[in-house]
Formats: sequence, C-alpha cells, structure tokens
Amino acid sequence: MSDNPLISVNNLYKRFNLEAGFFARQGNYVNAVNSVSFVIGRNESYGLVGESGSGKSTTARLLVKMYEADSGEINFHEKDNAVNVRLLKGSSLKSYREKVKYIFQDPARSLNPRMSIFEILCSGIKWSTMGKSDKVQLRKDAASLLEEVGLSSMDLDRRPSEFSGGQRQRISIARALMMKPHLLICDEVVSALDVSVQAQILKLLLDLKESRNKTGKDLSFLFIAHNLKVASYFCDRIAVMYKGEIVEEADAKSLWKDHYHPYTELLFSSAIASSDLLTGSLSDGSTTTGSLPASDAASYTDTQVITGCPFAPRCPHVMEKCKTEKPEIKFHDEGHYSRCHR
Repeated sequence: MSDNPLISVNNLYKRFNLEAGFFARQGNYVNAVNSVSFVIGRNESYGLVGESGSGKSTTARLLVKMYEADSGEINFHEKDNAVNVRLLKGSSLKSYREKVKYIFQDPARSLNPRMSIFEILCSGIKWSTMGKSDKVQLRKDAASLLEEVGLSSMDLDRRPSEFSGGQRQRISIARALMMKPHLLICDEVVSALDVSVQAQILKLLLDLKESRNKTGKDLSFLFIAHNLKVASYFCDRIAVMYKGEIVEEADAKSLWKDHYHPYTELLFSSAIASSDLLTGSLSDGSTTTGSLPASDAASYTDTQVITGCPFAPRCPHVMEKCKTEKPEIKFHDEGHYSRCHR
C-alpha cells in the first residue's frame, strides 16, 4: 500500500439489476464489484487484471462516477485533503473529472469523426473549470502535445478517419493530457491494437509518466488489462480480479516471481505459454487446467449469491470448504496478499 495515496478505495460494491428484456426475472442481478479495496499512489502505475466480466472496467467507471456505487468509499487525496468522490456533484464533480481522465479501448468510437484533431483536443477545455483560454495558446499547447505523443503539429486540422488505430489512440492520450490530469485510467487501451503497436503505446505511456514525474508533475495510472504480461511490463503493482473480487495483489515483480492464488497461476500459465511479450491472454473458460465444464457452467451463474470462493467451480485445487466459506486475506510478504484457503 502506498504511503502517498492519490486515490483510495474501500469496500466498493456495485450490482446491476437484470429486470429488463424478455428473459429477465424479477430480482435477478449481477454482482459486478464485490467488496473491492485498493490504493493508487502518486506517480504509481496500478494494474487491474482479469478476464472479461471480472469487474475491472466497472470498478474504473465507478471511480469517475460513470456508474454510481451501491456502497463503499472512494477518496481522492489532494494536498492535505481527502475528497469523498461519491458525494461530488456539479462543478466539484467536473473539477474532479478534469484531474482523473478516462482513455477508452476503442479510439474510433471515442473520437468525434466530424471534429478536427485540434477541436477534439480542446473539447474538454471549453466546458472545464479552468476558465477561458487564449485560442493561440491552446493551439500551441495542442501542437506540443501532439508532438509529445509521436504525431506532427501539422495534424491539428485533420480528421480522426485519416489516422490508423494506433495513431488515434495517441490522439486520445493527448486529449486526456490537455487537462493536466493527476490520474489516467487506461481501459484496455492496447488490446485492440497490433502487437508491434501495443509495444509502442506502452513505451509512450511510460515515457509520459517519467517525463512528468521528473518535472514534479504527478501522473499516476490505473491500467486495466486482461493480459498479465502486459500489466507486469507496465505496472508497479497489480491486483488480480475474478467475478468482482480482488483475489491477489502484489508488487508486479513479486507477483511474477511468486503467485499464490490458483486463478493467478492460470493467468500466468497462459502468459508464459506465449513467447511474445504482449500475447498469451486468457479468454473466458479456455484454460487447459481448471477450466469450467459446460455442465457446471450452466448451473453457476453470476446472478447467484457466492457464499464461498468465487473461483471454486474452476479451481483445480478445490476443497469442500471453498464452496461454502469465503477465504480470508493472507499476507505472504509486505504488500502481497491473496484470498485462498490453500
């Protein structure tokens, strides 16, 4: 846990009702985030890793109030004050969202095709709490940021459709940085890109963090990924999520060396099976060890209340108490814990 926190999350819960649609039943719901707690330190890259549907993106969207949490605490630490994010409204919420920027997986959908790159980069400034800015200075700032992310200042008047996927993601990063944020939430920002382009974007993010930290500007990351290799390469600390719960958390180097939860073992076995740095992700139920048989999968749904370990139906080491008793936190080393009866 960081001694200099930027954001601290404590016992966060979110469930979604499934009462709409032809096949829905009254009271059916999904526990998307279940008692999640973590801290992101200043100048730290914190990773949330897990399969699709594990609750990573929902957790991130709760942090910026795209979704409202059902319970729990989200505190943003600014100077000597801790702001309760769940209570923010109006201009206070707008000011907070300027400091915590969200970068989406698909830049083609998040960039307005009718706007020029300059208009896209400056779109947040127009409605921000930072006040009016001189258009000439804005253009200089936008041009400087474009060059910093590996594009040309000559691109300011072009449209998003004129760029490749990797270039559009660079534009999304530049747009987020225009607000001078303290935290960038990167939600699967490289998963839709070619492997060679993934490496370039990851290096860009690392360079941006290093350059800003050298000049005394805080820049932290919440990095969401399904690929444990990618997260281990980029992040300082990693939390592994499964069915809305954090099942293991550790320093990235420590987690790579020693991992204790069976689900983390499966993620690593999938990653190590690949020779490339940025491949080897684990898809739902596709593991060769501990995968969920089809007959069990049908009876174990996200809408059920999980009384034991959420990974029990897939775990190759499952014991009887795993099905009925929630595992307690076990600390292995400083900052490294897991939730497993074994």
